[in-house]
Amino acid sequence: MISCPTVEKEVIRSHYNLSTLFYRLLWGRHIHHGLWDEELANSENLQDRYRAPAKAQQQLTETMAKLIQIQDGQDLLDVGCGMGGSSMFLSQAFKCNVTGITLSPVQRRWASLEAFFRGQSSRTRFLCQDAETAEFPAESFDVIWSIECTEHLFDKPAFFQKAASWLRPGGRMIICAWLAGDQLDTDDAKQNVYDVCEGFFCPSLGTAADYQAWMEQSGLEFHDFHNWTNRVSQTWEICHQRVKKTKVRWLAKLIDQNTVMFLDRFETILKAYETGAMQYGCFIASKPEMK
Repeated sequence: MISCPTVEKEVIRSHYNLSTLFYRLLWGRHIHHGLWDEELANSENLQDRYRAPAKAQQQLTETMAKLIQIQDGQDLLDVGCGMGGSSMFLSQAFKCNVTGITLSPVQRRWASLEAFFRGQSSRTRFLCQDAETAEFPAESFDVIWSIECTEHLFDKPAFFQKAASWLRPGGRMIICAWLAGDQLDTDDAKQNVYDVCEGFFCPSLGTAADYQAWMEQSGLEFHDFHNWTNRVSQTWEICHQRVKKTKVRWLAKLIDQNTVMFLDRFETILKAYETGAMQYGCFIASKPEMK
């Protein structure tokens, strides 16, 4: 695990409060990587190429839903729900009752308003809560779902212990996360991961082995790990290009230096994926049935 001790919780909250508009402009309604396939990556049609990032993001969400085998009417917790993109898709597609939690009050309000205007308020609720201090009754959820949130947690093992208690027997957990590479043999590779942690406000990045261990130590049965590094990295190529083509970096200077650093590190994370210093993975586990 690579750690960055300079990251502070309030800085993470401030980042998402201030940068939600940047995320919306650069990523769309889903604040996460896209899962690219050959057709999306190689499209030559200009209209398709323009829509490809949003399609890739939706493809990641739909692929996760298939892997975790979501059933109609289940109770689902979306940890790090952002602006509610995944929560609203799951609510609509599977008639799930979704609770989304986010550290940012700006994102909570955004998600709640969008759910209201989409007519999805009855099956979704969005709470401004820190995933590390959130409390839910034991066995509240059939599914715990999280995309690119655990990177921001300071005590990752403790989170998995709590999250496991929220699952009902037989319930399932699916996590997508940025990861430190398996073999960080050089100082340059370690520095590359550290720079990502600093620029994207991650207290640490665990390895794939770390995540499996945290799940198993919390009493969950680990089922699968999907290494999607090569299928998500194109997201950062596009984001880096958009920053260069637009005036978004100039706007960031009007906000604060942290936002400028965040934009400047897009190329850093792309390099980390390309060199193997970082990976992107999807983890699946379940809570054992009661005997």
